[in-house]
Amino acid sequence: MWHLSLIVTSRSNLDTQSLCAALATDCETNWVNPESFELNLTESKCKDLRAMWNTRMRGLIATDEVLKVFAKHS
Repeated sequence: MWHLSLIVTSRSNLDTQSLCAALATDCETNWVNPESFELNLTESKCKDLRAMWNTRMRGLIATDEVLKVFAKHS
């Protein structure tokens, strides 16, 4: 089995909550503390894990970019 873990903390608690919410339909997340959450991915094949990881990272990056735009215009 292949396993990857990521702990996410963003610029603000609200941004971190938004990033966590963006992953709600993709994978399970667990709050590590009030400012950070963790996601864990486990796959039997390395190439499948890489694909799942890339998908999650693209989603986080896209959400983060949207949050940056909103922060500039609020």
